[in-house]
Amino acid sequence: MTRHRKESKEDVKKRARKIVTALRKRYPQAVTELRHRTPFELLVATVLSAQSTDKKVNEVTETLFQKYRGPDDFARARKTTLEKEIKVTGFFRNKTKSIIGLSRDIVGKHGGKVPDNLEDLVELRGVGRKTANVVLAGAFGKPGIIVDTHMIRIANRLGLTANKDPVKIEFDLMEVLSKRVWGEFSFMIVLHGRAICKARKPLCHVCNIERHCPSSTLGS
Repeated sequence: MTRHRKESKEDVKKRARKIVTALRKRYPQAVTELRHRTPFELLVATVLSAQSTDKKVNEVTETLFQKYRGPDDFARARKTTLEKEIKVTGFFRNKTKSIIGLSRDIVGKHGGKVPDNLEDLVELRGVGRKTANVVLAGAFGKPGIIVDTHMIRIANRLGLTANKDPVKIEFDLMEVLSKRVWGEFSFMIVLHGRAICKARKPLCHVCNIERHCPSSTLGS
């Protein structure tokens, strides 16, 4: 079913507000499912989550964060040892390089504290905009739009963007979403993508934002 084909920017904004309201009913108080106690732990967990699952990462960090207590410990970690400890998350060599690198940056440039702004976060080795926005929204409660595979898929299906590039999608969403809901919307979209708006076959018949979606399969 094709709807909302000739929407103005204001129409898209109004529809986006309705989508946020509906998602809140299904996913109240949505937050990241990566377990963490500190901004640094969330940063490391987010790096580990690339091409992995939150469940697998949580299994790894349960023991990892007992051994490595903070950026100082990770900065001094032996590369070969850390690679073995995170191997099951995949791409472990690159992740090890990133984690040790960002830890050294935090210790050497930020006094051991994770920066709470996008500009400094993306300057850390191995940290891109997606990872930075997870930390901003999930650890600091600051605005951040997290463009992962779920967001790319669902934002396009919802007609909130026509782009595939993550950065372009992020900026498109900045224009149609209120800044105060950026993080909340991102976490709700992850949950919605896992449960309802799946990659291969979206479950439109049980989706409570279906009536706001131009890509709905119902009635087509």
